[in-house]
Amino acid sequence: MRRPGWTALCAACVMVGVVSGCARGTDGVAVRAGDTTSVPSTPTPSATAEPTETTESSVPGVISTTREPVPPDAEPCLQTGPASTATAVVSDPAAPRITIAIPDGWSSSVGSGDVGARLDGPDGMSGTVTIAATTLDPAAAFRQYTDDVMAKSPVSAVSMLPAEFCGYSSQELMGNWSDVPGQSVQFADRIAHIWTNTANYLVAVHLQGPAGAPGFDAATSVLMEDFSVGIP
Repeated sequence: MRRPGWTALCAACVMVGVVSGCARGTDGVAVRAGDTTSVPSTPTPSATAEPTETTESSVPGVISTTREPVPPDAEPCLQTGPASTATAVVSDPAAPRITIAIPDGWSSSVGSGDVGARLDGPDGMSGTVTIAATTLDPAAAFRQYTDDVMAKSPVSAVSMLPAEFCGYSSQELMGNWSDVPGQSVQFADRIAHIWTNTANYLVAVHLQGPAGAPGFDAATSVLMEDFSVGIP
């Protein structure tokens, strides 16, 4: 579910985004480049089976993942919600199937490569669902994804919140890019680290649009929700 504090976070991100350089926030707090922040430890659930992944509790949303065998065609995480959904599938036969809810007035189409689905919305908004194999653990995969997001613009800001669901490590990101003063793009991401019996995958639901686009907050509340996971 969407967590309180997103409105304040968005405002904080925009304020940081207009200064030169990059900034990263943790646990829902936006910070400027060079600032330091203290991040509380995330409790680690007890494991029920072996082997388990080694995780870093200082990274928001990273939990100890128990790799229990999953039967073929299983749906370990099944969400119910709006009637409008989109299912993302990539050519990798071991990759998970991801089904997300999409906002009213949005449409979806088949992607290519690691992009399992493309999303189109009103007022210049768009999105993607990416499913990419990774050899990194959740903490490292999340850091790399965030670094890649921030590298898209010389002036950027991002805040992170933990968003675990169904036993998977997961984060919600929100921020903005600004290549030209007074013109910026706001974005939101829901990322998760998913094991499918044979490999790990980083799943990312990405939303972006012009800063101040009508309906961006409403679209965020739908696209950043928990999604359904199907294991091949």
